[in-house]
Amino acid sequence: MKISEFRRAVDDEFGAGFGRVLVRDSVLADLGDRTPEEALEAGLPAREVWLALCRSRDVPVDRRHGVGLPDPRS
Repeated sequence: MKISEFRRAVDDEFGAGFGRVLVRDSVLADLGDRTPEEALEAGLPAREVWLALCRSRDVPVDRRHGVGLPDPRS
């Protein structure tokens, strides 16, 4: 997962405004007591950060995988 895909997934799942707040302000134990933003800046893979955020917000498993990808071109 690329950072751009992470951001798209966050916006799609949580909404652009609330998603940005979660990424900036949610301190997650799964990320070493860092926010998702800090974890990404520290070099953790975007997929790992996305899954930790999903677990923390009880996102159903079926909405965690394959999100954030751009729509395929026809």
